Amino acid sequence: MKLSKFKFNLPESLIAQYPAPHRDESRLMVLDRESGKIEHKIFKEILEYFDEEDVFIFNDAKVFPARLYGNKEKTGAQIEVFLLRELNPELRLWDVLVDPARKIRIGNKLYFGEDESMVAEVIDNTTSRGRTLRFLFDGDHEVFKQTLYSLGETPLPKYIQRPVEPDDAERFQAIFAKNEGAVVAPAANLHFSRELMKRMEIKGVNFAFITLYVGLGGFREIDVEDLTKHKMDSERIMVEEEAANIVNEAKDKGKKVCAVGTSVMRTIESSVGAAGHLKPYDGWTNRFIFPPYEFSVANCMLANFHMPYSTLLMMASAFGGYELIKGAYEVAVKEKYRFGCYGDALLIL
Repeated sequence: MKLSKFKFNLPESLIAQYPAPHRDESRLMVLDRESGKIEHKIFKEILEYFDEEDVFIFNDAKVFPARLYGNKEKTGAQIEVFLLRELNPELRLWDVLVDPARKIRIGNKLYFGEDESMVAEVIDNTTSRGRTLRFLFDGDHEVFKQTLYSLGETPLPKYIQRPVEPDDAERFQAIFAKNEGAVVAPAANLHFSRELMKRMEIKGVNFAFITLYVGLGGFREIDVEDLTKHKMDSERIMVEEEAANIVNEAKDKGKKVCAVGTSVMRTIESSVGAAGHLKPYDGWTNRFIFPPYEFSVANCMLANFHMPYSTLLMMASAFGGYELIKGAYEVAVKEKYRFGCYGDALLIL
């Protein structure tokens, strides 16, 4: 499978810059893999396709305000710092991306906040753009984290070409998000409102929650034509026994098991045991899923409409079938569906 097969013409006007006014009122395309039939719905009508004891698997990772702007010592040049993950809480070490990277070297100090009270020192170059920063801060870890996060902003993707607004802190987050550590929102989660989830509960649909701390690895540009040569960054995942039991019981009863988003699909395919059963797991995954691929756990999938050449599009294509997804995306462009994390949704049955 070649990278060039995932090129398509996406007009910039279709990349959603804002979320729908109400979470559950974005548009929903429904694709039936068996018949190839496409239906056009409003997201809250998703419930029509599910029955009692069917299961939705959600990623409950919580996004933190990962994008900061600091000033370099002496020159005062503005540097964007994107927090990726905390490496050592005691030493205040963080793995970060910096932009522009060419201006930042080991030993440089960066100052954050209007009063420049938060200071960080570059102690390592990990990649061409990546650095390890040590934050110099007196106070306990909780106070440090609160101070650091107060300086950050919601890490909207670069294709959202507008300033971050106060509403983004809430809307770039699932209503059930709880395990803090993601720098990208699992986009398919964003369509679920409290009202819709209540209606799902009343209908007898079950929920299983897993955690994958979404990093930037899935969004890194692929620079090889042969996809077998692309290496995904590792991301931390957690599947608890309760979630595994809920999913496995539904599978054994022949019910629908819906993976909500590519991060969920990546997690469950990284922690699968015999007979397609989900296993409890706490560790890391660098699994890269692209066509052709045989899925073991979920029998339906919910995703947003993703960018050309993205690993997210590749996973949706692996699940839905390359030709079917290609056709669905052509329809989406023609029908002016909205793309990206704030865009519309695709349910693959």
